Amino acid sequence: MNAINPLKPPKSLLRQVGRAIADFRMIGEGDRILLGVSGGKDSLSLLHILNHLRTYAPVRFELAVLTVDPEVPGFDPQSLKDYYDTLGVPWHYEQQPLMEQAKEHMDGDSFCAYCSRMKRGIMYRICREQGYNVLALGQHLDDLAESLLLSLFHGGQFRTMKAHYRNDEGDVRIIRPLVYCRERQTADFAARAGLPVIPDSCPACFTMPTRREHMKTLLAREEAEHGHLFPNLLHAMRPVMIEGGLPDPGWMAPEETPAH
Repeated sequence: MNAINPLKPPKSLLRQVGRAIADFRMIGEGDRILLGVSGGKDSLSLLHILNHLRTYAPVRFELAVLTVDPEVPGFDPQSLKDYYDTLGVPWHYEQQPLMEQAKEHMDGDSFCAYCSRMKRGIMYRICREQGYNVLALGQHLDDLAESLLLSLFHGGQFRTMKAHYRNDEGDVRIIRPLVYCRERQTADFAARAGLPVIPDSCPACFTMPTRREHMKTLLAREEAEHGHLFPNLLHAMRPVMIEGGLPDPGWMAPEETPAH
C-alpha cells in the first residue's frame, strides 16, 4: 500500500517538540525509536510529529509503532493497523487481556497503574526483541502537571513523569517529546487532521472514577483564573523531569521549522 502525505503538524507543535528533544537530549544519530500508540489523540499526534521531523532532523533515526490491545470491550485496533500501513510506518501489535488480569492480580493499585505497568513490560520486551533502543511515549504537559499534584497530595513528594530517562536495566531510553505541549494542542491537531482516534482507547479508565480526573478538573479551574499556571508549573517541574548522566545525542533544534 502506498504511503500517504498527511496533514503537516502545526509549527507550534513542531517547535515545542523540537525544543523538548534538544533541551532533554532525547534523540541521537542512528536511534531506533519505538512509539507506543494507544489509539488516543496524543500518541497519534506524536506519531505524525516524529514522522515529519524525520524528513529534516539533523540526525537520522528510525521510527516504528507498537499498539497493545488490552482486549477490553470497545477497543477495535483495525483502523489503527490500516492507518499505519497507509503511513508506511513499521508497526507491531500485541494482545493481552489486561482488565481480566487486573481483576485477578491487582493488589492495591488502581487499574490504570496496573495497566500502565503491564503495557510498559510489553513495550520493553518488544524493544529488546526488535532492537529498538528508545521508547517514545505520548504524555504531555497536562499529564505531567496532574502527576505532580498526585505526587504532592497523595505521596508527599515533589515528583512527576520524567522527560528522558533509562529503564532500570539500562538498555532502553524512554522519551516524552510532548512535555512542552498542551493537551488542547494535540486534540485540535487530531481533529483537523482526521486522525483515526479511538475515543475509548481504554474504556475502563472512562468507567472508573480516577484521582487523575480530579486533578485535571482542579487545574482547569485554576488556569481559568491564572493564565500563567502551566508555564509556572513547567518552570517548577523542570529540575525533576530528567535524570543526570544521559548521553548527548547531538540534536540541535532549529529556531524555526522549514516549510514543507
